[in-house]
Amino acid sequence: MQQTTQTLRIGLLGFGAMGRTHAWAVRNLPFYYGALPFRAEIAGVCTTSRKKSEQVADAFGIPLAVCDEDELIGRPDIDVIDICTPNNCHYGTLKKALAAGKHVLCEKPLCVSPAEADEVASLAAGAARTTGIVFNNRWLAPVMRARQLIAQGRLGRILHFHAAYLHNSCIDPERRVGWKQDREICGGGVLFDLGSHVIDLMSWLCGPIRSVCGQGQIAYPTHLDSAGNLWQTNADEAFYLHAVTVDGAHGSMELSKLTQGANDALSFEIYGETGALRFSLMEPDWLYFYDAAAPGQPIGGERGFTRIECVGRYPGMVFPSPKAPVGWLRGHLCGMHAFLSAAADGRAFAPSLADGAAVQRVMDAAYRSAARNGAATEVG
Repeated sequence: MQQTTQTLRIGLLGFGAMGRTHAWAVRNLPFYYGALPFRAEIAGVCTTSRKKSEQVADAFGIPLAVCDEDELIGRPDIDVIDICTPNNCHYGTLKKALAAGKHVLCEKPLCVSPAEADEVASLAAGAARTTGIVFNNRWLAPVMRARQLIAQGRLGRILHFHAAYLHNSCIDPERRVGWKQDREICGGGVLFDLGSHVIDLMSWLCGPIRSVCGQGQIAYPTHLDSAGNLWQTNADEAFYLHAVTVDGAHGSMELSKLTQGANDALSFEIYGETGALRFSLMEPDWLYFYDAAAPGQPIGGERGFTRIECVGRYPGMVFPSPKAPVGWLRGHLCGMHAFLSAAADGRAFAPSLADGAAVQRVMDAAYRSAARNGAATEVG
């Protein structure tokens, strides 16, 4: 008798850019992977208005449209709650979804305070269901390869690192701001939005962060709000961090939406005693690796940064060709596959809510440092 494939029915909360991205990832899993051990479908969508929810449901063939998240969380036929709402909504939704016994996937940052993040991480640790946070850049092939090389000891002891995430979206003072620029909703500025990604990556690759020095920047004190009125900027448009890991590596992180000419410029450099790594999201097919053990003679021998062709060589993928170039969406696709696979198998998933809480504590220390004019501040 043929075994019935488990179907995971997802309740999607929010359908902005990230909600659309998650829906795309779920829909496209069967194209990219071989025979999946599960089926997944967006069974319901919730936005801020019934009209918008119905429009989304109609456009994307989603059977249920609601404007109250409790309707999805409370339904016994919904297995997964996927949270793509503004930051200040996460805490309450996470608690309700965990209490309802759902698998839960939450967009970053986890919450708006360490206390909230620690509480939901503790609740998740005691839950029987799979939970996780979306740090999609972990799932880019060059980043995965970097993690492997570090784990194999190819860099030796990590000495220092530099990472940056640069956008240009706050340069125009005439541009109307959204909720990510309103600290009352987002909880923090660029440090929360872009910095959470960078802090997670550097913690994952270089080790937990022990202390930070931080300074924020607001270059444009006023912007236009959604109604076209002048609005006082209250969230950092750039943030600059110096970090020290538990093992003593030092690093800098530059997070900015004030970078003319930048698009989605995430990059890092990691330097160890016996090797080094470089990566740029604007060249997502390649990881650059320097092996100090390579012979240096004659005339440089075989030393130099090697460009590793990660491209589309993902484990388990059958489409497209592994030689085909990749892009930003691939990290979301692979992360969704890993999360839903874990949920189907009843396994734990990483990055976990505890990982999200760890990032939250680093960001909180960075803001406390900035309030003390950049003084070194221990991560709580």
